[in-house]
Formats: sequence, structure tokens, C-alpha cells
Amino acid sequence: MSTPLPQPADTHDLASELLLGMRLVGVQYKRIEAVAPFGLGFGKAPGRAQFHFIGKGPVFLRGTSGTLYRLETGDAALLPQGGAHALLSTPDIPCQDIADFETTDLCATVCAVKPNANDASACTGALIFSGCMEFDLGGMQLLVNSMPEVMLVGTLLERYPELRTMLDAMERESQTKRAGFAGILARLADVVSAFIVRGWVECGCGDATGWVEALRDPKLGKVILALHRDPGKNWTVAELAAEMGSSRSVFAERFLAVTGMTPVRYLTELRMRLAAQWISHDRQSIETVAFRLGYGSLAAFSRAFKRIVGQPPGALRTQAHAVD
Repeated sequence: MSTPLPQPADTHDLASELLLGMRLVGVQYKRIEAVAPFGLGFGKAPGRAQFHFIGKGPVFLRGTSGTLYRLETGDAALLPQGGAHALLSTPDIPCQDIADFETTDLCATVCAVKPNANDASACTGALIFSGCMEFDLGGMQLLVNSMPEVMLVGTLLERYPELRTMLDAMERESQTKRAGFAGILARLADVVSAFIVRGWVECGCGDATGWVEALRDPKLGKVILALHRDPGKNWTVAELAAEMGSSRSVFAERFLAVTGMTPVRYLTELRMRLAAQWISHDRQSIETVAFRLGYGSLAAFSRAFKRIVGQPPGALRTQAHAVD
């Protein structure tokens, strides 16, 4: 009998840390009624994810890499990195940017789009509920770059059968247009998207490599978990090596080899990602953020922030207030 390989003791803890900090909220949704032939292009949206639900299909999704996916009625897909992509009635049809079409507001965050609605020659149509989403994993933001360009809900239905109920509800709401349907669809889309991300994490992050290897490593995973749980602590290399159960030299070499950065650099970047989230989303004062992250002076925090983020924390706060 073969002996099973040891599994990281903190795998579920790491997933919990990721999901507790996740912000995946729809910014703007579109209910799209498109008659064939159609090609709808979606531009790159840095820092945003894109979600598509097919209320009536089939629809072809062409990813940034050119990979083609056939989506049937009731299918959903999440593009966590929000790269440029297209929704097509047939694989080889040219595209027009979705932003070029007129829209009609359905509620505060949902509008209706009807490309080619007046085309008398059209005989078939598609119904799509599409959402641009703010996708922020806080200290775990590095995971977004490790995710596949397209994540399909169909791969999760066996593991999460409750998703089928939500997808069925989305299909009904998108087709019947009952009172309040737009808001209900938006909320369901948020939940389904979160399920897709959780499924990817709980299934071991697919075939992702690089930084994700640190999460899979039983010893390094323990160190990263400690850093994320207490990013404001004045960690030393010796303390982190003790968490891993190794010498300082072995720890530092292993950490650099797997993550591509030194422990000090990793901790600094983690702190600045959290700082950006707390300043821009949570509207915390710069002084409060600096104190929470273990900086003894505002000047030291501001220097580190500008070095990592590329702008001073005050500029980020001004930008956040400007969009309120």
C-alpha cells in the first residue's frame, strides 16, 4: 500500500485568510440582448474582474490568449484579471466594443444593452448578464496573477451542487424581468463569482506555480500564515526561521527561491497592499494605517509606501475621496 504524501496542516487556514479579505463586488452590470451575428469586445480593466452569465446561449468567449470557450445557457465565467476578451455568436466574427452601444439604466448599477436589436434579418439571439467587478484580495493579491484567465463555473458544480440552484435562479431572473430582477441578478452574480474563487482555492489553486508554491509548502505556508495574521509585528529573520523550524540561512534561501523575494521585501509589499486597501476602501487615516502596520513614524511609512506603490499615501487618499 502506498503512503499518502503529507499535506500542509494549514491549507484550510490559508484559504480562510484569503477569503476573509476578499472583496469581489460588482461595480457595473449590463443585461445584454444580442441578436446574431454579434461580436462584443470588452477592454482590459486593470484591477477589475469580469463576470459573464449566459441567460440564453450558446455564446463563445474568446479570452485574452485567444483560447475559445463555448458557453451554453446557464453557464457562467469569471475573468479574474479582467483582460481584453470578446463574446461572440460565432468564433470568427469581428468585434465592436461593448462601450460603443447605447444603454438604458435599469437600476443604480445595472443597465440594458441591445446590440443589433433593429436588425430585421436576425433570427437568433443571446441573453447575457455581464458584470465588471472590483476584485481585491488584500494581502493575498498576488494570488490573482496566478489564477487562470478564464474560470468556468461548470467545473465546480459537482463539488458545490448549491451553485446549480443559484444559476437556475439567475436564468429565470434574466429571462422573466420580474420586479427588482436587476438588483437580484447583481447580488447573485457577486455570490457565484465568490464561489468560483473559493472553489479554485479549495481545489489547490489548479496548476498554478511560482508564489503559490509557498502556500503549498507545509513549512513555508506556516510562515506566510504568520506574516498575514500579524503584518504589524516587527518580524526578524530569526523569528520567521523558527516558525519554519530551520536555521536562518536555510529559511532565507528557501523563501527567496520559492517566492522570488526576501522575507523583508515580502513583508513590506504585504504591508503596502494592506495599506492601500485600508486607505482607499476602508477610508482609514494614514496615521492609523502606519501604526497598525508597525511603523514608528509617519515619514518611514510614507517612504515605504511610495517605494512600493509608486505614489505617496496622501495621493491615494485624495484619489479615493475624488470618486466618492
